[in-house]
Amino acid sequence: MTSLSKKEIEKYNKNGFVSPIDVISTEEAYEVRKEIEYIEKKWPNELEGLGRNYVHLISPVFDKICHNSKILDAVESIIGKDILICGTTLFIKNAYERGYVSFHQDAKYIGLQPHNWVTAWIAITDSNEENGCMRMWSGTHKDKIKFHNQKFDKNNLLTRGQTVENVPLEKTTPVILKSGQMSLHHPTIVHGSDLNKSSDRRIGFVIQSYIGTNVDQVLGKMYVQLARGKDQFNFHHHVKRPIKLMNKENINLRKKANDELAKIFYKGAKKKGKY
Repeated sequence: MTSLSKKEIEKYNKNGFVSPIDVISTEEAYEVRKEIEYIEKKWPNELEGLGRNYVHLISPVFDKICHNSKILDAVESIIGKDILICGTTLFIKNAYERGYVSFHQDAKYIGLQPHNWVTAWIAITDSNEENGCMRMWSGTHKDKIKFHNQKFDKNNLLTRGQTVENVPLEKTTPVILKSGQMSLHHPTIVHGSDLNKSSDRRIGFVIQSYIGTNVDQVLGKMYVQLARGKDQFNFHHHVKRPIKLMNKENINLRKKANDELAKIFYKGAKKKGKY
């Protein structure tokens, strides 16, 4: 078992996040990058827009990471032994592009209740202040959900450009990760990330999120995999693990999952963004 230490759990409970945690090797992280760039070359646009979501349903490489025992041991330390993989997202910032993530709380529009879930952010490339790493506003997970302005900025990598205004930057902490390391963060911590000012891509593979089986989707329907333990609640639609890259059946499954996810993310919105 590679569970979180007592000190790491205390840090998570106090700050709302914990990092860095070593989970995969740099070689494994590079294999993931090669998988991304192979898909981009062979199936152009397949990882753009909504296509960045549920990539673990179309690729055994991403699926394997989701079921990685080191990751699951750490997650179990926070949400318990019965664990579902609820969704995944690729956050790619290409060199010198204007993409950023505004300060927000994951729980605002995702509809997962109660908040017995955690987001795993895995660095496929190094993530640092130069290339736009995440910044966490420590302790805000203890507050209520804050007001989010919906800006729909074309450069914002979030669905609605949802933004918590007036975040004091000096009170935020950069989450600096080497490739193969991960951070875990709470559903209600305020966080965001800046522009990539480096000469290389910044790639994060995000399991958003690992949820306890007691967590329901109050806004719609989720497609999940059982990662560990038992699902005695059966709130969600269970799906099989992919065996082959870009299998037609799995592509269709991912489309269904993304269609349902869009309904959740944009519930009550006056318009839709590209994600």
